[in-house]
Amino acid sequence: MTDGSDRSPAAQGAAQTGGLTRRDESAAGARLRVAIVGGGFMAEVHSRAIRAARAELAGIVSSTPERSVAAADRLGAARAYTSLDELLADDQVDVVHVTTPNALHADQAAAVLGAGKDVVCEKPLATTVADAERLVAAAEGRTATVPFVYRFHPLVREARSRFASGQAGRVLSINASYLQDWLLGSDDDNWRVDSAQGGRSRAFADIGSHLVDLVEFVSGDRVSRVSATKRTVFAERAAHSGITTEDAVAVVVETCAGALGTLLVSQVAPGRKNRLWLEIAGSSESVAFDQEQPETLWVGRRKGSLVIPRDADQLSEDAARLCVVPSGHPQGYQDAFNAFVADTYAAVAGETPDGLPRFTDGLRAVRVTDAVIDSAESGTWIEMGTNE
Repeated sequence: MTDGSDRSPAAQGAAQTGGLTRRDESAAGARLRVAIVGGGFMAEVHSRAIRAARAELAGIVSSTPERSVAAADRLGAARAYTSLDELLADDQVDVVHVTTPNALHADQAAAVLGAGKDVVCEKPLATTVADAERLVAAAEGRTATVPFVYRFHPLVREARSRFASGQAGRVLSINASYLQDWLLGSDDDNWRVDSAQGGRSRAFADIGSHLVDLVEFVSGDRVSRVSATKRTVFAERAAHSGITTEDAVAVVVETCAGALGTLLVSQVAPGRKNRLWLEIAGSSESVAFDQEQPETLWVGRRKGSLVIPRDADQLSEDAARLCVVPSGHPQGYQDAFNAFVADTYAAVAGETPDGLPRFTDGLRAVRVTDAVIDSAESGTWIEMGTNE
């Protein structure tokens, strides 16, 4: 099995360094010291990315002091804080990652910014547009990012480059879906189904936000109006009753440039574990990306369609820099997350990585989510305008 040592010097260099913009520690001083708020699944994902970016996991705080200790032990954090206030009072912490339930994001991220620290806040950035706008204003002058990490698959960047360069032509149509099955049965339950913790929207805010972000990021176009319908399959689950948040949403979209599209989002699709898929048709070629099969990008043409592999030698510069292992050695979700965190820390150091999702992107997702749910509840088209 080859280790890729016979590739071009440029491709070898991209693989050896991760191809990512990194802090120069000799110039910038000591490693960043990072803390996490929340101790669940996403805290684990963040902790791995923090270490991959060569930062120090200085501490963690969870919902109780006891859970903080357990999370610090499980994730290898240097310290368990007893409260968020104690964490924010630690002058040695540079960056805070917020990984708590949705309804807590706005106040906790605002507190982090108020303490003069940079912040990574899980999506949705907030459960209301007003709170998201408040966070964007509070983030002025600081690094504040949202993990729309699917942007960091190399072949997503390749798809984006084909539209940005004009190679794919103008956008004509969009067909995209994000399907999961983890809430398929009435016995499947989670805090996200509770609007008090998760917010007004569940499926669309949770995963549809990723889908819309990716569509707009790749196409360079923006959704201008939406017409949606939603379904709540189970009004009662194991520990929750009177559930109003949606299990599935179907949306027709129009874009600022005049393209038409359909989006389907579901958390009750049997056999689909995390199937984020999009196909965008341009006037010259189509591109299709499947997050569960991220090693190839389909490029459709009237004559001579092709499948492009994740191979740094064959990709655009921005895509090649994200190839952290040689072609044929699979990359996946954690690699994309690591790249997002590495670029966030590069921004903290004063660099400007291309495509880094910031709080303005988080606000955009909240606005689209609000429009989708408004449309589903009113049965009318909702205009997004051109400047949001």
